[in-house]
Amino acid sequence: MKIIALIPARGGSKRLPRKNIKMLANKPLINWTIDTALNLPCLLDVIVSTDDLEIASIAKSAGASIPWIRPSELASDNATSAAVAIHALEMYEITNGPIDGLLLLQPTTPFRNIETIMSGIELFEKFGDTVIGVSPTGKHNKSGFQIINSKLVPFPEQTNDPHFDFLEKYQVNGSFYLISPRMLRIHQTFFNGSIRPLIVDSFKFSIDIDTEIDFNVAQNLLKSEVETLETKNKNFP
Repeated sequence: MKIIALIPARGGSKRLPRKNIKMLANKPLINWTIDTALNLPCLLDVIVSTDDLEIASIAKSAGASIPWIRPSELASDNATSAAVAIHALEMYEITNGPIDGLLLLQPTTPFRNIETIMSGIELFEKFGDTVIGVSPTGKHNKSGFQIINSKLVPFPEQTNDPHFDFLEKYQVNGSFYLISPRMLRIHQTFFNGSIRPLIVDSFKFSIDIDTEIDFNVAQNLLKSEVETLETKNKNFP
């Protein structure tokens, strides 16, 4: 199956300026996602879509492909991930021919592991449905999604269901979106009527960095892991 990874990284992030290349531990934020994607053996290509020449240079140095610079109209606050993905799909297939799947990996979710991504790809290959990464939110959350017959279904805006508070609820965590070109073109969104959930239980793997607070959480998590490892090495020489 022909699948490409697309990493969208515009230069004009507002809430955390230049977040996509902000240094997290020892490397730019975007490199965490690039490094993971490049270690997936099943991908045809790992492409970064950006309007920013500095991001493009950093991503290229990390091993990603930069076949084009994203048009400015697709780098605005109003541009959707689906629109960026459709543009990338059109540009890629003009040169390389049709593909079977487009895997969107947001650089703001840096701590994915390969095993989880492969599980999502296997779901896509087995069922042909769109696969989206989700995390449990707790039963008392009043919005989000539920899983019915192995499909992701949004909760209604209003419900009189007396069992609502006891239902398991999930939210999209931004870690994984895998869709066929056909479904993306038909629906113009990743959220269509046939979505398989890729459940990510790990807090670390579902971190989505959008603010300075989010970034500090990610930094402190890495620092804590390093300190734990150092303590373990001291105790077990």
